[in-house]
Amino acid sequence: MRVYEDPATWTPEPVRPRGQLALRFVATLVFVPVLSAVWLAVAAVFFVVGLFADAIAAVSDGFGRGYVRFADGTLKGIASLASWCVTWPELRHEGDTGYYKARVDKVVARWTARASAPHAPKKARPPMECEIPLRDYRGVGGRYVAEVALAQGWELRPTDVRKEVRLWWSAASHID
Repeated sequence: MRVYEDPATWTPEPVRPRGQLALRFVATLVFVPVLSAVWLAVAAVFFVVGLFADAIAAVSDGFGRGYVRFADGTLKGIASLASWCVTWPELRHEGDTGYYKARVDKVVARWTARASAPHAPKKARPPMECEIPLRDYRGVGGRYVAEVALAQGWELRPTDVRKEVRLWWSAASHID
Protein backbone atom coordinates (compact mmCIF):
# COMPACT_ATOMS: atom_id res chain seq x y z
CA MET A 1 0.00 0.00 0.00
CA ARG A 2 1.33 3.43 -0.91
CA VAL A 3 1.72 6.12 1.73
CA TYR A 4 -0.96 8.31 0.16
CA GLU A 5 -3.45 5.43 0.29
CA ASP A 6 -2.88 4.60 3.96
CA PRO A 7 -5.64 6.27 6.03
CA ALA A 8 -3.44 6.28 9.14
CA THR A 9 -1.18 8.90 7.57
CA TRP A 10 -4.07 11.29 6.85
CA THR A 11 -4.75 12.27 10.46
CA PRO A 12 -3.78 15.61 12.01
CA GLU A 13 -0.26 15.94 13.36
CA PRO A 14 0.06 15.73 17.14
CA VAL A 15 0.07 19.04 18.97
CA ARG A 16 3.63 20.16 19.72
CA PRO A 17 4.57 21.28 23.25
CA ARG A 18 4.17 25.02 23.78
CA GLY A 19 7.66 25.42 25.25
CA GLN A 20 9.30 23.73 22.28
CA LEU A 21 7.38 25.99 19.89
CA ALA A 22 8.38 29.09 21.85
CA LEU A 23 12.06 28.10 21.69
CA ARG A 24 11.80 27.41 17.97
CA PHE A 25 10.10 30.77 17.44
CA VAL A 26 12.90 32.62 19.26
CA ALA A 27 15.50 30.68 17.24
CA THR A 28 13.57 31.58 14.10
CA LEU A 29 13.82 35.28 14.92
CA VAL A 30 17.61 34.94 15.03
CA PHE A 31 18.10 32.38 12.23
CA VAL A 32 15.90 33.77 9.43
CA PRO A 33 17.70 37.13 9.05
CA VAL A 34 21.06 35.33 8.93
CA LEU A 35 19.72 32.79 6.44
CA SER A 36 18.25 35.59 4.32
CA ALA A 37 21.59 37.37 4.21
CA VAL A 38 23.36 34.14 3.19
CA TRP A 39 20.75 33.49 0.49
CA LEU A 40 21.15 37.02 -0.91
CA ALA A 41 24.95 36.73 -0.88
CA VAL A 42 24.87 33.39 -2.71
CA ALA A 43 22.35 34.75 -5.23
CA ALA A 44 24.62 37.75 -5.87
CA VAL A 45 27.61 35.45 -6.40
CA PHE A 46 25.62 33.33 -8.85
CA PHE A 47 24.55 36.49 -10.69
CA VAL A 48 28.11 37.80 -11.00
CA VAL A 49 29.49 34.41 -12.04
CA GLY A 50 26.56 34.09 -14.44
CA LEU A 51 27.59 37.30 -16.18
CA PHE A 52 30.98 35.78 -16.99
CA ALA A 53 29.51 32.35 -17.69
CA ASP A 54 27.21 33.96 -20.24
CA ALA A 55 30.08 33.94 -22.73
CA ILE A 56 30.44 30.17 -22.33
CA ALA A 57 26.67 29.69 -22.46
CA ALA A 58 26.58 31.46 -25.83
CA VAL A 59 28.66 28.60 -27.24
CA SER A 60 27.19 25.70 -25.26
CA ASP A 61 23.45 25.30 -24.61
CA GLY A 62 24.02 22.52 -22.09
CA PHE A 63 26.27 24.67 -19.90
CA GLY A 64 23.65 27.40 -19.55
CA ARG A 65 20.89 24.98 -18.58
CA GLY A 66 23.21 23.17 -16.17
CA TYR A 67 24.31 26.41 -14.55
CA VAL A 68 20.74 27.59 -14.06
CA ARG A 69 19.72 24.18 -12.66
CA PHE A 70 22.71 24.19 -10.26
CA ALA A 71 22.01 27.76 -9.09
CA ASP A 72 18.30 27.01 -8.64
CA GLY A 73 18.99 23.84 -6.67
CA THR A 74 21.52 25.58 -4.44
CA LEU A 75 19.21 28.51 -3.65
CA LYS A 76 16.27 26.17 -2.96
CA GLY A 77 18.53 24.10 -0.69
CA ILE A 78 19.50 27.17 1.31
CA ALA A 79 15.86 28.22 1.62
CA SER A 80 14.84 24.73 2.78
CA LEU A 81 17.14 25.07 5.80
CA ALA A 82 14.35 27.13 7.38
CA SER A 83 11.87 24.23 7.32
CA TRP A 84 12.13 23.80 11.11
CA CYS A 85 11.23 27.43 11.76
CA VAL A 86 8.01 28.36 13.54
CA THR A 87 6.01 31.41 12.51
CA TRP A 88 3.95 33.61 14.83
CA PRO A 89 0.60 32.23 13.56
CA GLU A 90 1.84 28.68 14.12
CA LEU A 91 2.87 29.54 17.66
CA ARG A 92 -0.46 31.18 18.44
CA HIS A 93 -2.75 28.63 16.76
CA GLU A 94 -1.08 25.29 17.50
CA GLY A 95 -3.87 22.78 18.08
CA ASP A 96 -6.63 25.15 16.84
CA THR A 97 -8.57 23.04 14.33
CA GLY A 98 -10.82 25.91 13.23
CA TYR A 99 -7.82 28.05 12.29
CA TYR A 100 -6.28 25.28 10.18
CA LYS A 101 -9.61 24.52 8.47
CA ALA A 102 -9.93 28.18 7.47
CA ARG A 103 -6.30 28.19 6.32
CA VAL A 104 -6.80 25.10 4.14
CA ASP A 105 -10.02 26.52 2.70
CA LYS A 106 -8.23 29.74 1.78
CA VAL A 107 -5.18 28.00 0.25
CA VAL A 108 -7.26 25.59 -1.85
CA ALA A 109 -9.58 28.40 -2.96
CA ARG A 110 -6.55 30.46 -4.05
CA TRP A 111 -5.14 27.54 -6.08
CA THR A 112 -8.58 26.88 -7.58
CA ALA A 113 -8.91 30.50 -8.65
CA ARG A 114 -5.50 30.34 -10.32
CA ALA A 115 -6.15 27.02 -12.04
CA SER A 116 -9.62 27.91 -13.27
CA ALA A 117 -8.58 31.29 -14.66
CA PRO A 118 -9.05 31.47 -18.43
CA HIS A 119 -5.95 31.11 -20.55
CA ALA A 120 -4.92 34.45 -22.04
CA PRO A 121 -3.13 34.41 -25.38
CA LYS A 122 0.65 34.84 -25.20
CA LYS A 123 0.59 34.25 -21.44
CA ALA A 124 1.63 31.28 -19.35
CA ARG A 125 -1.02 28.64 -18.82
CA PRO A 126 -2.67 28.52 -15.39
CA PRO A 127 -1.10 26.01 -12.98
CA MET A 128 -2.43 22.48 -13.31
CA GLU A 129 -0.69 20.99 -10.31
CA CYS A 130 -0.07 22.28 -6.81
CA GLU A 131 1.51 21.22 -3.56
CA ILE A 132 0.03 22.23 -0.23
CA PRO A 133 2.72 22.00 2.48
CA LEU A 134 2.19 20.37 5.87
CA ARG A 135 2.55 23.79 7.48
CA ASP A 136 -0.88 24.74 6.07
CA TYR A 137 -2.83 21.67 7.25
CA ARG A 138 -1.01 20.16 10.23
CA GLY A 139 -3.93 20.82 12.61
CA VAL A 140 -6.58 19.12 10.43
CA GLY A 141 -4.68 16.46 8.51
CA GLY A 142 -4.35 15.62 4.85
CA ARG A 143 -7.84 14.08 4.75
CA TYR A 144 -9.44 17.50 5.17
CA VAL A 145 -7.27 18.94 2.39
CA ALA A 146 -8.34 16.10 0.10
CA GLU A 147 -12.03 16.59 0.92
CA VAL A 148 -11.91 20.35 0.28
CA ALA A 149 -9.87 19.94 -2.89
CA LEU A 150 -12.06 17.16 -4.32
CA ALA A 151 -15.13 19.32 -3.73
CA GLN A 152 -13.52 22.09 -5.82
CA GLY A 153 -12.53 19.86 -8.75
CA TRP A 154 -9.01 18.74 -7.84
CA GLU A 155 -7.68 15.20 -8.02
CA LEU A 156 -5.28 13.72 -5.52
CA ARG A 157 -1.78 12.88 -6.78
CA PRO A 158 0.60 10.35 -5.22
CA THR A 159 2.20 12.14 -2.31
CA ASP A 160 3.61 11.83 1.17
CA VAL A 161 1.06 13.58 3.40
CA ARG A 162 3.66 13.86 6.16
CA LYS A 163 5.28 16.57 3.99
CA GLU A 164 2.67 17.89 1.52
CA VAL A 165 -0.50 17.12 -0.38
CA ARG A 166 -0.13 17.20 -4.15
CA LEU A 167 -3.16 17.99 -6.27
CA TRP A 168 -3.94 17.95 -10.00
CA TRP A 169 -6.52 20.26 -11.56
CA SER A 170 -8.78 17.78 -13.36
CA ALA A 171 -10.21 20.38 -15.74
CA ALA A 172 -6.70 20.75 -17.20
CA SER A 173 -7.17 17.36 -18.87
CA HIS A 174 -9.68 18.92 -21.23
CA ILE A 175 -8.26 20.47 -24.38
CA ASP A 176 -9.23 24.08 -25.12
